[in-house]
Amino acid sequence: MSNAKPYKPKYEDRQGQQTALTLSTPKELAGFLIKSKTSIAAALPAHLNPDRMIRLAVTCFSQNPALQRCSAVSIFSSLLIASQLGLEPGVAGQGYLIPYKGKCTFVPGWQGLVGLLNNTGRATAWTGVVYEGDHFQFELGAYPILRHVPGINYGDEDKMTWAYACARVNGAETPVIEAWPMERIWRHRDAHNEVGEKHYSYKNPEMYARKVVLLQVLKYMPKSVEVANAIEVSHAAETGRIVKIDDGVVIDGEIVPEDDPGMDDYPLDRQDQAPASEPSTPNLL
Repeated sequence: MSNAKPYKPKYEDRQGQQTALTLSTPKELAGFLIKSKTSIAAALPAHLNPDRMIRLAVTCFSQNPALQRCSAVSIFSSLLIASQLGLEPGVAGQGYLIPYKGKCTFVPGWQGLVGLLNNTGRATAWTGVVYEGDHFQFELGAYPILRHVPGINYGDEDKMTWAYACARVNGAETPVIEAWPMERIWRHRDAHNEVGEKHYSYKNPEMYARKVVLLQVLKYMPKSVEVANAIEVSHAAETGRIVKIDDGVVIDGEIVPEDDPGMDDYPLDRQDQAPASEPSTPNLL
């Protein structure tokens, strides 16, 4: 993997200080992304279109004030990575645009990883979470066993006790099973977490727990390029690395839009406007 320093475009303000370009309204973000619509379209699989991806990014942006403080280039980079993986941000848990310290990172969700594996046609996977009061039986060996009967606390994130994942190669007699107690999951998080309490697991504990165990069983599954890249992007997000996908390979670095707007398009001395309250912005595209 390349150790090249991520490219971080900067714009001079009137005091000569370096300032990353940020866009505070959904309309501004839509205009910014439309300038690089060709790049987004080229990255997408046939069943997705760039207008929809831009609309999804704008919707996520309008609903999350922290995203509105992220650099425009990092949002574009995250959207392009999502496009290359074929995952739609904010849709059915496929992936998420996660803000931290003025940068946006795309994080694949466990549903997105499961979907990518299932799409290979060579294996299937599923995950689950155990809660206090559930009946749970887990055994390893030549013939592993996993039985889970939900109880009265099923779905209460404050009472999670275990997370598990199962995957089966087509034609195989037994699945690959991984199950971790929550204590082990949080130790794993703390060992790799580079962003402290801003880590997305604090707001999405179930999503994170399912994904951690899912990533373990995916090690034993046949992988497509998309699955392998999604796993690498997930690992990068855990350690705070900025990555891009170049010629089908995940490498360190940040993507620069083809038509990168400058100060004439988005003056940095303007007064930030209040973000739009509407969750969707179909009129912007």
